Amino acid sequence: MTVRFSSSDASRRAGASRAASRPAAVATTVAMVVAGLVLVLLVLVVVRLPWAGDLGIHAATVQRLRHSLLDPGNPLVDADTPSPYYSPWMVLLGAVCRATDLEVFTVLRLAAVVGLGLLVTGVRRYVRTLSAHRAAPALALLSLLLLWGTTPFLWSGFPGLHSLALTVAYPSTFTLGLAFHFWALLDRAVRGAAGWGVWLGLGVLWAVILLCHQFSGVVASAGAVATVVAARPGRGVWPRAAVASAVGVAVLWAWPYYDFFALFGAAGDALEPVHRVLYEEPAARYGLLLVGVAALVPRWRRDRGDALVVFFGLGLLIVGAGWVSGHYSWGRALPAVVIPAQLAVALEAVGAGRRRARAGWAALLAGALLAGGWAQAGTVGYVVPRGALPGVVAERYREPWTGYHWITRWVEYGDVVMAEGRAARQIPAYGPYTVAPGYPDFFLPDEERRTAVTGAYFASGTAEGVRRAVEREYGVRWVVDRGGSLDDAGLRVVARGPGGQVLYAVR
Repeated sequence: MTVRFSSSDASRRAGASRAASRPAAVATTVAMVVAGLVLVLLVLVVVRLPWAGDLGIHAATVQRLRHSLLDPGNPLVDADTPSPYYSPWMVLLGAVCRATDLEVFTVLRLAAVVGLGLLVTGVRRYVRTLSAHRAAPALALLSLLLLWGTTPFLWSGFPGLHSLALTVAYPSTFTLGLAFHFWALLDRAVRGAAGWGVWLGLGVLWAVILLCHQFSGVVASAGAVATVVAARPGRGVWPRAAVASAVGVAVLWAWPYYDFFALFGAAGDALEPVHRVLYEEPAARYGLLLVGVAALVPRWRRDRGDALVVFFGLGLLIVGAGWVSGHYSWGRALPAVVIPAQLAVALEAVGAGRRRARAGWAALLAGALLAGGWAQAGTVGYVVPRGALPGVVAERYREPWTGYHWITRWVEYGDVVMAEGRAARQIPAYGPYTVAPGYPDFFLPDEERRTAVTGAYFASGTAEGVRRAVEREYGVRWVVDRGGSLDDAGLRVVARGPGGQVLYAVR
């Protein structure tokens, strides 16, 4: 029997199809608009470049390269030692600073623009290897920025909105952007007939990522392994991949600014306690990711070798091993757990098999994004005066650091300043050195002594003769005291800064 459909039946089906597509089109538009607004917010943050965390060490690194591109010495103290902060990206920034005579913080703003651009385009490019849906890149970007926890969390290499606002100029942002591009290029290479030139380039790119930010390099490596596993390449790919890996190792070995492989012995008493915090309060900091973890389950059911599933498993293995063994610095690989979960839920919202399933994932994702966005709403305070913020938003705002520009009228480039705490982390950004480094320095052989004499210098009851001996040993010309309580005839008050700080000149 032949079933005939009238033209009116066909019209009704076409109308129903158009009606069903309208909500999807609206949702796509909304996702793109919201993602665009968030990016505008981040661009405005770059203009201000609020200071918190590690911006001082990166500014100091550019300062040293600006003055000596080939032999910059230690970025924080007056010593001729290598430093892992002298990465290819920072060397390029130093060269730009040297060639253009731009101020260091101007160059860091340019670095922030490049890093943010790489991250956005990298996410889009990588997500396109996983989904062709128009809304997928926008949803993936929103998930990357907002799908964390109910408490804002700041850490280099963790691209939550609040964290990224304060670390957008860091090498970690640039490196993570490179990683997304690397995964996309690698996916294309293992699935196609890429020649030897492409594979050699991939090897060099992998090495550059590892040199620019070692922890993000671990994340990039886990993502690369997952990409290769998911592609199930033929035998012809493996020789090329092996040669590319060998080229990458050769570049790491040949990098002249520091010994990359010496870093394997760097984790120890200095690094592990600092990173233990990454394992604390997981519900508050990463709780919203449970939606993404749930989204990985159907992907695993459809394909045991799914790239995001393998990526998540590798990340979980590294982070879990760090917790069990007490190597808490391995927690810096948490983005290898977070990123695949974030992308998974974004992709399920647009690519789940049935319409109802897609709607369910979309609703879960929307709710989680709203919760994550509200948790990080204080980020708006970096572009809007705090007084203009509603009270509930102002409570979530974190005041950035003020900096030490107020000492530069007297303290010149290369002067040694006795300082501790936050001052030691910020002062080198303007060109001076400190006696003790504000950050753990694996390559500085007398780090412990420098830290000890700094503590003794500021201790109450320290004899003036002891202070004079320290000043002579390290060439100290200035002292910055946070309490302004040093009563020493050998020191002369020169200026007073924020928070009761005092700049002393050594007589």
